[in-house]
Amino acid sequence: MLLFSRRPFPSPRLPIRRLLRCRCTYSPVSSAPYHESFARRMALAGIHPHHRIAVGVSGGPDSMALCVLAAAWKKAVERKSEDKGSVAPGFVEGLLGVVVDHGLRLESAQEAQLVRDRVHAMGVMCEIATCEWPNGRPNLGHLQEAAREMRYQKLLDICIKQQIGVLLIAHHSDDQAELFVLRLSRNSGVLGLAGTAFASQLFAPNLKYDGHNFCRYGILLVRPMLEFSKNDMYKICQGSNHLWVEDPTNNSMQYARNRIRASLRCLSPDGAFQSELQKLIYACRLTRVCVSNACNMAIKQSVTITEYGYAVIDLKKLDPQNVDDLSLSQYLACVLQFVSQRHRPIRGRATRLFMDYIRNTPCKGALTVAGCYICTFPRSKSTKILVCCSADLLESFSGEMSYKCSYEEQPPPVPEIDHVALEARLYSNQFLQCSSIPFLSHESSTDVLNRAKDLNIIGDFSLEKLLNLQTEEHQKFIRTTEHKYEEQYLEKTSFPDVKVLCLWPGETCHFMSRFLITWNTLESVPNGICSYDSQKGICQHCAVNQDGSLAVRHMFDTDWLFLAEVSRIGSVEENQNVSKVSSEKLKDDELLNHSNYLQLSATEALEVLRSIPASARRTLPVLTNSQGDILSIPSVGFRCCPSLSIEAVFHPRVPLGGGYTSYL
Repeated sequence: MLLFSRRPFPSPRLPIRRLLRCRCTYSPVSSAPYHESFARRMALAGIHPHHRIAVGVSGGPDSMALCVLAAAWKKAVERKSEDKGSVAPGFVEGLLGVVVDHGLRLESAQEAQLVRDRVHAMGVMCEIATCEWPNGRPNLGHLQEAAREMRYQKLLDICIKQQIGVLLIAHHSDDQAELFVLRLSRNSGVLGLAGTAFASQLFAPNLKYDGHNFCRYGILLVRPMLEFSKNDMYKICQGSNHLWVEDPTNNSMQYARNRIRASLRCLSPDGAFQSELQKLIYACRLTRVCVSNACNMAIKQSVTITEYGYAVIDLKKLDPQNVDDLSLSQYLACVLQFVSQRHRPIRGRATRLFMDYIRNTPCKGALTVAGCYICTFPRSKSTKILVCCSADLLESFSGEMSYKCSYEEQPPPVPEIDHVALEARLYSNQFLQCSSIPFLSHESSTDVLNRAKDLNIIGDFSLEKLLNLQTEEHQKFIRTTEHKYEEQYLEKTSFPDVKVLCLWPGETCHFMSRFLITWNTLESVPNGICSYDSQKGICQHCAVNQDGSLAVRHMFDTDWLFLAEVSRIGSVEENQNVSKVSSEKLKDDELLNHSNYLQLSATEALEVLRSIPASARRTLPVLTNSQGDILSIPSVGFRCCPSLSIEAVFHPRVPLGGGYTSYL
C-alpha cells in the first residue's frame, strides 16, 4: 500500500493486483538468525512476549517483515491458558497490526483493506485507521510532515484505546544511513547524526480522562529492525512466503531521501561503504546515549520545577564551566523544551545562546530564546537561573496550546511502560560502562567525520564520498529553503485572531499545556457572604457572563495592581466599584461580608505572588468575564466569591526530559 505516496496512483487502468505483486529476487535462506536477532533486540528493549504490542503496517517489505518476526516471536512462547478468549481463534494473542489510510488518494481505502487481509493471513489481528483532513489536503511542501504527524497520532489513539503499551515500527539500517546523510547535509552535530532512537516515549497531545483523573497518556515506540538491512526485509518476506507492495514514489528524485538512497546504492555495491557507515552511526549513537545519561543526571541534581510552571537552575550544582558542550547543550535543550512545552526538541542557535549566557558569570541582563524568558533568579546573587515562558509565546500560542478536556472515559494508562523503560535503562547503563565514547569533544559534523577517520571507523574512500554527498545535498537544501522562507514571509503578513477559551461550570481545560483548570459548582455556599442564585447555581457577586461562562487568559502585569487595589478596600462603596455589582440588589451586611472576603482573598494572593518572580507570573491562568473583570486567579488562591470553586494544578503535557529514550 502506498501510504507515503505524494502523487496519484500510477495508471488507474492497471489492475491493482499487479501493482501489489511480490517481487522475489532472492534465494531461500534460513530465517532462524533473523528471529534470534529480533528476540534479542526485544529483550534489550525490556519487552517480552506477554506484553500487548501493536505493529505499524504500511504493506511494504519493511513492515510486513516486522509482522512476520513479531508474530513468530509471540507464537514461540505463546501461553496456552484459558484467558486466550480475548482474541479470535487462529490469531496471535496480544498482537495487533494497524494500517493507516491517509485518505490522500482515491485508491487508498481499497489498498488498506488489501493489506489488512494480508496481515490477517499471517494470524495477526489488524485494524484500519482512516485519517481525516478537516482543513483540506496539506500543501505539497508540508505533505510528508503532516502525513507523518497524522499517522503517529492515529497509531497512538488505537494503542490507547486497546490498552497497548508498545508500538513497533519497521525502520531499518538503510533508513538510518539515509537519515545520517540527510542530517549531514543540514550540518547536524553528532547528536543529530545518531539518527532515530531505538526506543522512545510518545505522548498524546491532550490529557485524557481515566474515569477518575486527567492523565498523561503515552506509549513506547520501539524500532527493533535497526540492525537489519533493506535486503534482509525482502529475504524475511520471501522466506515466509508473504507478499509486499513497492511504493513507486520511492524512485522519484524529487525527494532528498530518494536521491540519497540511490547514491548510497551506487557507492556500496560490495557493502564495504555501508559497513563503515553503520559503524560510524553506531559510534554517534554511543555518544548520544552517554550525553543523554549525563544530561538526565545533571537535571535531577540542578533543576527545580515549581508548582507555578517555571524552572530554576542551580549554577553551583550544575557548574557549567566544567560541563562539555555536548552534554550542556542537551541539558539546556531539555529545559527549554519543557518550559515551552514544544512538541519538537530545541536545537541550534537557541541552545548556543543559552550556553553562552550561563557561562558568562555573573549572568547579566535577560535572554529570550525558543519561547522562554531567561534571567538570574531574584536575590540569588547570580547563583541561580530562572527559566519561564516568554511574553511572545504567551501572546502568540496561548490559544493553540490550550484546549478543553474531554470527559470521555479512556482505559487507564498502561502501567508496564515504566517497568519496561527501567529494565532497558539498566542494560544501557551496564553497556556504557564497558564502551569507549568516541565523539564527546567533537560536536560539528566535520569534526565527527575527521575523528572517525582518525579512529579507523571509516576509510579515506568513505570520508571522501560522505563529504561529497554532504556538499551536493546541502546545495539543494539551500535552494529549497530559500524558496520556503519566501513563502513563510508572505504567510506572516497576516495574523490570525487570538482564540479565547471559555469555560463553563463542570468543565476542565488544559491551559498552555501546563495548568489543568477545573470549575465545579458548590453544593452549599457560606451564608452571609454569597447572594446565591439557585437557578444559575452561582452567586450574584461573581458577575460571570450571562451564559454562565468565564474566559481563560494568562496573567498581565496590571493584574498585580488589581489585587493590590482590592486588598486596600476600605468601604462598601469601593467594593461596589471593584465587583461591578449594584448595591440595590444586595443587602448591606452581605456586601460588607463580601467586601471583607474579597479583601482577604486578594491579600493572601498577593503574599503568594510576592514569592513568584515577576517574569514568571505571566504564565499563571486568570479567569475573567466578558467585560474583563477578574473573577479568579486560581494558582495563587484568589477568587472574588467563595461560591466559585476553581482549581488550577500544574500538569505539563510532556515531562522534563521528554520521557524515556534509548539509542542502544
